[in-house]
Amino acid sequence: MTTQVFGHKSPDTDSTGSPIIWAWYLSEIKGEAAQPVLLGEPNTEAAFMLTHWGLDKPEIIADVAEGAPVVIVDTNNPAELPASINSADIRAIIDHHKLVGGLETKGPIDITVRPLACTATIMVDLMGDDAAKMPDAIKGAALTCILSDTLEFRSPTTTDHDKAVAEKLAADLGVNIAEFAGQMFAAKSDVSNFSDAELIRMDSKEYEVDGTKFRVSVLETTAPEIPLGRKDSLMQTYKTVQAEDGVDEVLLFVVDILKEEATLLVPNDLVKGVAEKSFGATVTGDTVVLPGIMSRKKQIIPNLKV
Repeated sequence: MTTQVFGHKSPDTDSTGSPIIWAWYLSEIKGEAAQPVLLGEPNTEAAFMLTHWGLDKPEIIADVAEGAPVVIVDTNNPAELPASINSADIRAIIDHHKLVGGLETKGPIDITVRPLACTATIMVDLMGDDAAKMPDAIKGAALTCILSDTLEFRSPTTTDHDKAVAEKLAADLGVNIAEFAGQMFAAKSDVSNFSDAELIRMDSKEYEVDGTKFRVSVLETTAPEIPLGRKDSLMQTYKTVQAEDGVDEVLLFVVDILKEEATLLVPNDLVKGVAEKSFGATVTGDTVVLPGIMSRKKQIIPNLKV
């Protein structure tokens, strides 16, 4: 059977590119039939990556079949995976997030979880000498993933190794990192065609803190004035998203990539309390600027308090 390789729901650039990279490696280097698939529509930056490097958009699936061989990348959280994931035959996990628990496998598997900024960096390492065999489009996907997850090395999750791998890929491809990252971030910032609910869910994860279920959403942009200009309607849409997704509250952080700060929308006293207790902020209106906050994984989630 063909192994399906996929990342998390609401696929960002890493969860779109890494399945493509690893499916190529399994198929072309290891001789194992594999295909990349997605658990939703890729975001605008991921779509830019596919177009720029001439890559086909993977098939979008809603669930997995019982016993189907799968490789999970860029997550290990069952809440971000298909409903039937534990009935599938999970063959491997490649990730850079904390272990959540809850996945069940049919037998021993390969698990690689490393403290790096990007899954694609881990994949290049796992390939070893075979990484040199990646065609330009696959190298381009890896480069795009790393630049996305590190926000062109601005994110505090960035390691020297992520940067070194990205610079090697860029040199191989003849790509100017600053110029290419600018194109990527411009694509990511173009959110004009998305509804408020789509914006809230575009790059979001569910987390529970002391019994309160949050949808923690991040919008990374070089034009924060665009989503912030819609803050009133976005906050009105929170209740709809909460009801449909079964969460207690939405936290939406608009990350200004260039200023290296986040603006949190504050619709009520609960979120005001979260901002003050989690980040030591003083909240006086319906938004609060959090200097230096850029990473959900390293700076937002670990600090959340209610």
